[in-house]
Amino acid sequence: MKQLLSFLFIAFLSITTFAQTTWKADPSHTQLSFGITHLGISEVEGRFNEFEGSITASEEDFSDAQYNIVIQVPSIDTGVERRDNHLRSADFFDAEKYPEMTFKSTSSTKVGDGKYHVTGDLTFNGITKTITLEVVHRGTIENPQNGKIISGFAFSGNVKRSDYNLGPNFPEAVLSQDVLIDVDGEFIKQ
Repeated sequence: MKQLLSFLFIAFLSITTFAQTTWKADPSHTQLSFGITHLGISEVEGRFNEFEGSITASEEDFSDAQYNIVIQVPSIDTGVERRDNHLRSADFFDAEKYPEMTFKSTSSTKVGDGKYHVTGDLTFNGITKTITLEVVHRGTIENPQNGKIISGFAFSGNVKRSDYNLGPNFPEAVLSQDVLIDVDGEFIKQ
């Protein structure tokens, strides 16, 4: 009987040790933003309003996390309707032909306390390229209003416009090659 209890206890520990937890982005507390330099003198910022994101990890410190984000390109919002419509056109995102942008991580390397380099495939405009994002885990808490467990994350990185055929008719003097990616949000434990 002792052996059976010992075996069950070890089996339980093994299952809980290797159990993966999924965290879903809370759209009310998550922003997917970008910025690009216009005419070399100012930054135009925008965001995508419709998206889904998840993080799956078995380690409490997220050192083995896998990240997956699906963005609805037509939800682009720079605060100027005419510019947004132009960005949705074939000159830029070609949102009718390519309505989704995706990021799926392939590796995550811990580089400090709560800091990671996350590499993965970013796909939009019919093109997939490997990029690396800097990710900061800001902490995990229990929301006092509803009792849900939430974790805060910040993601940042750069992509080159030319890598994705984004606005190829606009020279760098008009729009910078570098586009800053900035994601800040809360993920709810499922």
